[in-house]
Amino acid sequence: MSQIQGITEDDIANYLVNTPGFFERNAELLGSIQLTSPHGHRAVSLQERQMELLREKLKGMELKVMEMIRHGQENVAIADRLHRFTRAIMLTSDMADLPDVVVNEVMHRFMIPHAGIRVWGAAPAFAEQAFAQPVSDDVKTFASSLSVPYCGVNSGFEAVKWVEDPSSVMSTALIPLRHGAADAAFGMLVLGSPDPTRYSADMGTEFLMRVGEIASAGVSRLLPAA
Repeated sequence: MSQIQGITEDDIANYLVNTPGFFERNAELLGSIQLTSPHGHRAVSLQERQMELLREKLKGMELKVMEMIRHGQENVAIADRLHRFTRAIMLTSDMADLPDVVVNEVMHRFMIPHAGIRVWGAAPAFAEQAFAQPVSDDVKTFASSLSVPYCGVNSGFEAVKWVEDPSSVMSTALIPLRHGAADAAFGMLVLGSPDPTRYSADMGTEFLMRVGEIASAGVSRLLPAA
């Protein structure tokens, strides 16, 4: 019963909490108290029940530690891929190859099915290259308006046509290429996936921003010298 002769369970609990010597003076009670085990209907002593609670708590802590280790390993793997992506761009000596290196590396390192790139305002020497082919003013304006990469469903974006198989792209990430956050874009990198949920409006974009910054730094070598 929760209440006996005006004394509530809270009153008893408060008394025991505030009277630490009670069980020292009545040690035999600890051995006689029987509780129901959560792992069956058998009765266990208070000490056994406390040990079960402690084991459950330790198991929960072990699972959290394992999850932290897993996340740490995933972060190391991502950092390694980003490092290799950066290294490949830095080792590219022929500037005309830079856009293809960016596209191929981003697909290979990050397991992205489709990718494409365009650079507007490239030096005249690159005018015949695929990456320097004309794009509409709408694409340029849209790229410059992006403070973070766009992620979401493919709703017929012109940029999706830059990938090898645009008809299979269900979701896309559009990453502007620029010198700095306040500068107008001079190009755009497009990533595509047949999975409609791969790129969604509510996903984090910090990693994509890092990819864009590295790609921008490399591809900017194609622009005319100031």
